Amino acid sequence: MNDNRNKLINSFKSSPFYTIKWDNYFEIYEKIFKKLETRKITIVEIGVGNGGSLFMWKSFFKENSRIIGIELNPEAKRLEKHGFEIFIGDQTDKDFWKKFYKEVGDIDILLDDGGHKNIQQVTSVMESIDHINDSGMIIIEDTHTSFMKKKGFKNPSKYSFINFCNLIIESLHRRNPMVEKRNNIFSNKVHSVEFFDSMVVINISSKLSEKSKLLENNIDKRVYLTDYRHNGYFIKTIKKFRSFFGNIEENSLFYKCIRKIFHRNPLFSFHEKNQLKKYFNKVKK
Repeated sequence: MNDNRNKLINSFKSSPFYTIKWDNYFEIYEKIFKKLETRKITIVEIGVGNGGSLFMWKSFFKENSRIIGIELNPEAKRLEKHGFEIFIGDQTDKDFWKKFYKEVGDIDILLDDGGHKNIQQVTSVMESIDHINDSGMIIIEDTHTSFMKKKGFKNPSKYSFINFCNLIIESLHRRNPMVEKRNNIFSNKVHSVEFFDSMVVINISSKLSEKSKLLENNIDKRVYLTDYRHNGYFIKTIKKFRSFFGNIEENSLFYKCIRKIFHRNPLFSFHEKNQLKKYFNKVKK
């Protein structure tokens, strides 16, 4: 264990109130908080329970960092006597979030350890994405619930949080001009998304989220090569023809006829799809 991980675990263990975290989270925290631990920040945790994790963040982050908790249980207000700001509200309530950010302002870290349901996780991200400072992040814990049917989570689902993340990934790729889709707020603000066991980290940076530009070098030496990427089974086919008929020149009529017949042939796209299906099924096991 390195110093940061030790510091995090010691902060966790020394918290005066009860809390629980999966053990793999500490290594992830160590990685993602490295750039923020020496800064005075504002961190908001959804789902504070007894308040044990709030003391952990207070111990870990720079002194005078702003530690804010969001909780459904009004009894959590008692934690304010320890210097925390506590807001009582429902993370699925859009009006709650509007009032919250109007009072609190923009923040550096949103950590969702709330109810872990799809509607709770998705709403928290959607209503917060425009209120995270550059170099900040949204952390969603316990994302394994996207794959849990029991305990009321009703997943896998088309509307699971992980499927929502796939839309964010698609939005990131809109920055490439070849995709030819208009940027949205995720394209403009989310630099990257990191996936871990039971945790997703959405890294925010509008500065690093500009449209991609194509760079070229040695333009005076540019050579245009034949594009073979879509040839698929044509390459295998021409090899078989050559094994029977000998060398077939690429500029010959015979070669061009074979390519026209077998290039992007739907029959062979079926074989590609079947191979992909096997790989996908293998990962699903």
